[in-house]
Amino acid sequence: MAKELKTLVKDTALYGLSSIVGRFLNYLLVPLYTIKITAESGGYGVVTNVYAYTALLMVMLTFGMETTLFRFSTKEGEDAHKVYGTVLRLVTGVAMVFAILCLVFNAPISALMGYADHPEYIACMTTVVAIDAVQSIMFAHLRQQHRPLKFMALKLGYIIMSIALNLFIFLVAPLIHASHPEWMGWYDPDYSVGYIFIINLICTSSITLGFIPELKGLAYGFDRQLASRMLRYAMPILILGIAGILNQVADKITYLFIMPGTEGEVQLGIYGACSKIAMIMAMLLQAFRYAYEPFVFNQSRNKENNVMYATTMKYFVIFTLLAFLVVVFYMDLFKLLVGRTYWEGLRVVPIVMMAEIFMGIYFNLSFWYKLNDKTYWGAIMSIIACVVLLAVNIIFVPRYGYVACAWGGVAGYGTAMLLSYFIGQHYHPIRYDVKGILIYFALALTLYGISQWLSIENQWLRMSANTLLLLLFVAYIVKRDLPLRQIPFVKRFVK
Repeated sequence: MAKELKTLVKDTALYGLSSIVGRFLNYLLVPLYTIKITAESGGYGVVTNVYAYTALLMVMLTFGMETTLFRFSTKEGEDAHKVYGTVLRLVTGVAMVFAILCLVFNAPISALMGYADHPEYIACMTTVVAIDAVQSIMFAHLRQQHRPLKFMALKLGYIIMSIALNLFIFLVAPLIHASHPEWMGWYDPDYSVGYIFIINLICTSSITLGFIPELKGLAYGFDRQLASRMLRYAMPILILGIAGILNQVADKITYLFIMPGTEGEVQLGIYGACSKIAMIMAMLLQAFRYAYEPFVFNQSRNKENNVMYATTMKYFVIFTLLAFLVVVFYMDLFKLLVGRTYWEGLRVVPIVMMAEIFMGIYFNLSFWYKLNDKTYWGAIMSIIACVVLLAVNIIFVPRYGYVACAWGGVAGYGTAMLLSYFIGQHYHPIRYDVKGILIYFALALTLYGISQWLSIENQWLRMSANTLLLLLFVAYIVKRDLPLRQIPFVKRFVK
């Protein structure tokens, strides 16, 4: 088991490098956007709203085929090349039809979404999401083949290109326009939101060039019988995927319907910007997911897999709670990621981070129905969770605003997490260290509560006190679950 866990840690580190470093570099754009696009303008609310739609569309266009690729590629008697070729053709065909229809009917779609004055926003992003859907299968193929280096190179290539273009548009272009307007006839200083979407289209299209070898999978052929079996497996995953992504973006999609007008866009922009700070947790979860999903399917025949899943769950909780405390204890530093006009929304950060932790636990728990081909359970649980989230938003947003959105995420993911645990113990019992996990939660929340209760005015004294509280949590980890003698580098110096 130690060898398998070491492989998981190595792959998580490599995928994490591209995800965490890439997302961190991308985070540098958040202060740029929130300084150049003030909260009062509502422009960042538009960005938040449109990207919420694209996240939902991404799930619909991949329709569970990433997980299906992993599952069928490891099944006995299946040709892995034929599986990949069939999946790639399915997703590519659907994405092409979607893109063509959206471009043909762009005007009415844009009007329906509230962007009749800027249909190009929707044209850009529907094209982007179609390309992204095809790329997601090729990225999954790289993960399935254990090729994290190319995966990392392509992810970082996109981020570097995006940062360079954004810095040019938002910092360099205004200076050139002011000094030599005759050189910048194409540039409009008031079109900042539109440039964000155009840059996304340019970068996404460019990265496709790096997938030329993976596109050869289209030549592996298409097996109709195999496609039919895969679609039956994938449809419940699609349903749970839609419900799952709605748990992440439904608040951002529905907010402008519940709170319409400029004020709604302003509030949504504040919520979206401050939620970006909480996305540090999402980076950890994404890195873990990229490595863990193919790892689980590859280890499904291992007799010790249940022990491995329980151990992984415990360490996952430990380190995500540690990340939670780091962010909330050093909020004075993390708040610099967003412009000052957005700081009123910082109160949602701890709530959104806790929702992300619940989502991560739910992801860990979800493999019982994937490995047992009972994916309909995932769909049922995700739909219930989504209904809970939407109910919280519809009932409480008119009174409490975007804070209700944050609590809706906690309620939705918390519901999915509990349902998956109790139902999963019936179908696929795993002896998780529930007591130990609950103690870690209690300790982390108690330390956070103490930090809030202290109310130290001086920023540096406040962070110093929080550092002591953080060290208490680390000391408990070391004492209970991570003795220094077990760490290869440290044990040389510890007798």
